[in-house]
Amino acid sequence: MSVRVRLALLAVVVLMVLVGAGGYVLRVQQRQAAAVESATAAPAADLASVVAGRHLVFRNTVLGGGYGRLAVVPLAAPGGPRALTGVSCERVYAARRSAVCLSARRGLSNTYKAEVLGPDWTPTGNLPLTGLPSRVRMSRDAALSVTTTFVYGDSYAAPGQFSTRTVVTRVAENDSIDLEKFQLFVDGKRITAADRNFWGVTFADHDRFYATAATGGRTWLVQGSIAGRRMDSLRGDVECPSLSPDGTRIAFKKHGDLPAGQWRLAVHDLRTGAETVLAETRSVDDQAEWLDDGTVLYGLPRTSDAGAATSDIWAVPADGSGAPRVLVPDAWSPAVVR
Repeated sequence: MSVRVRLALLAVVVLMVLVGAGGYVLRVQQRQAAAVESATAAPAADLASVVAGRHLVFRNTVLGGGYGRLAVVPLAAPGGPRALTGVSCERVYAARRSAVCLSARRGLSNTYKAEVLGPDWTPTGNLPLTGLPSRVRMSRDAALSVTTTFVYGDSYAAPGQFSTRTVVTRVAENDSIDLEKFQLFVDGKRITAADRNFWGVTFADHDRFYATAATGGRTWLVQGSIAGRRMDSLRGDVECPSLSPDGTRIAFKKHGDLPAGQWRLAVHDLRTGAETVLAETRSVDDQAEWLDDGTVLYGLPRTSDAGAATSDIWAVPADGSGAPRVLVPDAWSPAVVR
């Protein structure tokens, strides 16, 4: 067979592969578009009425025109009608009369924003953000905010294979500091390794916080002081801590002996050091939230029959009993406002 014939056959094969791949992508896009068009809009609630009481803020993932927008439901009826805001976010956290929205615009040049939102859900300022948005939290009084972004790598699956930037900001003063400027002590020994990473901050008060610190392929729960610019380890194998409303326990995800990129939810008692593994047996890659002192919330992704990605907010008892349940369907990134 001549070289010319072989090249012609190769061209035909390549063309067939490209046509087949293009047809597959087109069919997936058509199924997703059909799912969006046929999606039933979530029942609507009055925004002002909902935010006047105790409520849950989250990212709406109902397929359709409101996909990605911030939504709120009353804590008394989390599975009921939701009120949509005009703001779209990929991650959100909220306090009374304030919220922080992490958003991304993807294209030839990706741009990311972290905006502080006022009581009318309009931007009142920006927070430092350098990289792919990952985590966000506010203190209960909204005086402090913190963002975590991936500078390179896009997963927490393998510590040491990614780099994060976690920045704490005093919102009123627009005064920010990177946690990498803090001193880190593990078991009393100062750690200065270049591979230090920090993420998953949860605030205790105007100065004290908890976070994940990682170095040498291991992670720790650390307690930090903003004024003291210092973090001290409390225990190992803790990621994305979340402090309970009564300030006595930390919900977190742990790797244990699971395969890379998988975690179990657990609760650490700050008073006794006891650990309670929760009833959720699926892998959870999220920073948990507390519905109340007895219930932990978290997001889990879900893929619809049409191939369109959505997610749900789940709830599970914090004492290891019971079973997981869907608290809010078609939702992501929960923040409880008490």
